[in-house]
This record gives sequence, structure tokens and C-alpha cells, in this order.
Amino acid sequence: MLFADLQAGSLAERLGYGPTDKVLIINGDDTGMCHTANVATTDALEHGLMTSATLMVPCPWFPEMVEYAKEHPMASFGLHLAQTSEWKKYRWGPVASRDQVPGLIDPDGYFWHETPQVYAKAKPAEALIESRAQIRKALAAGVDVTHLDSHMGVLQYLPAYLEVYLQLAVEFDLPVRMASQAAFDAGGFPEWRARFAEKGILFTDDFIHDMKYDGADSVKGWWMRRLGELKPGVTEIFIHAGQPTEELKNITGSWAIRSAEYETFTHDAEIRTLLERQGVRRIGYRVIRDLQRSLRRDAGKK
Repeated sequence: MLFADLQAGSLAERLGYGPTDKVLIINGDDTGMCHTANVATTDALEHGLMTSATLMVPCPWFPEMVEYAKEHPMASFGLHLAQTSEWKKYRWGPVASRDQVPGLIDPDGYFWHETPQVYAKAKPAEALIESRAQIRKALAAGVDVTHLDSHMGVLQYLPAYLEVYLQLAVEFDLPVRMASQAAFDAGGFPEWRARFAEKGILFTDDFIHDMKYDGADSVKGWWMRRLGELKPGVTEIFIHAGQPTEELKNITGSWAIRSAEYETFTHDAEIRTLLERQGVRRIGYRVIRDLQRSLRRDAGKK
């Protein structure tokens, strides 16, 4: 019995929604990166529109989110698997033993700043070792991990790294963030959504990631337009929640945009009204993970 035989119908329908329903995941990336990101993310989860978040295990403020995750066991917390450390003055390095992942480490002892540097200096096997170490650390700490995604897209832009992503998803039986079919077609490797599906890995129908803001003032307007164009099915979007603190301002030049994203998806009434007017159903990744594992159990009985 193939997984495809157990996955008839759209993801939305298998989750109990209708074929024309619009279902939305709003994920908070970079959680655990710093204290400000944690405060903004938890506020957006509790009082705003955010429905899930992905934790950065190598980062200094990951332990704070471990405690929060354990105190909120029904929340959807995935992992933002990291092999890069992009900021100039605020850095992090591997969870795995350094002698196992030498290609991931720059001359200063941290992860490389950019994704192309990882591809040039490291090997996919090292990304696998490091990602597996991050997942195991989160699980051992008590995080009930619901899904995987990839910081700065390291595991998603080259087929050799997509192999790593698929191996991790199968090994830990977790759904993943997945680019749209159009994005894979444009990248020249259109087969990858089908390959993940064949292994029983679930992912959303669409993923909006092409944010082109014209400064912080344009964040709300950009999202009002894009959310007004949501298609039926399950769509994931992501934001980087942050408050305009001195901590965040000293970490990244993108602090104003991160703060605008936080405000838009936590306190803005117009965004909420827009989603309500369209009948958008918001979900987290936990229900998708539970469905995936249920399908895998059913497949094992055949």
C-alpha cells in the first residue's frame, strides 16, 4: 500500500475542510534567535494571528523558548534548522561536535554568513549531521517538535541538500515547509514535491515567501494585497516577529521591518478583519503532523 493511496483528496480535505476552504498557517521564523524575538513571537501566538513558530536551536535564547514550549504543550513549535549565522555582531555555531562539521564553520568559529558559502565550503553530509543534532537536542529538551523548515533556505535550494531535508523528515516523521510547484519548476528540479509525498511527508499547497517590501511602512499594505488573493487549500506564510528594542536594533538592520511584521500580525484590526471576511481558517502545524503520523500508522497496517 503506497502512501499516495492513503492520501486521496487535498490536504485541506484530509484535515476536515472543504475543497474551496482557505486554510492559513502563519509561522514565526527565527524564534529563539534573541529575547526580543521570543517576546514578540509569544505575544503574536497568544494575542495575534500567528499559529506556529520555528525555533533556532543553536541560538543563545533557545532555552527560553524551550521553557515556553513545555508550558504550552499544544502549541505548534517546529525547528528552523540553521547552518548559517548572518549577522555581523551576533553569531552562533554548530550544535554537533565541531570535528564532525568542519565545513560549516567559518574562520571565526561560527556558521558562515550566507547560504552560497555553505554550498561552497561544506558538504551535505555535514548539514545532515548538524540538523540531526539540532532536532535531537530540541526533543531531548522536551520540545514536542511539529515540523521542520530551513533557515535561509540552505536545505531547499540544491537537490543534494533537499536529499538531506527529505531524510530528516522521514527519520523524524515530520511535515516540512515546502516551496510551491512553480518555484521548483523555475529552479529546474520540479520532481521534489512528488518525492516528498511519495515518502509520506506532508506539506502545504502553497508557500508565500517573496516579500518585497518598500520599507517598514509598506509591510501592512503588502500583506493586505497578498492575503486578499489567497487561494483555496492550505497556504503557509512566515514573518519575523520583533519589537523595536535596543537588542534587536543592535543585531540587525531589518529591525524596523521585523517590528512592522509583528505589529501587523498581532495588533492590526484590518488584517484580522480581512481574514475573517474571506472565511480564512487558521491552523498550526500540529494538526498536519498528527495527520502525517496517522497516515503512516495506517500504511503500516496494510
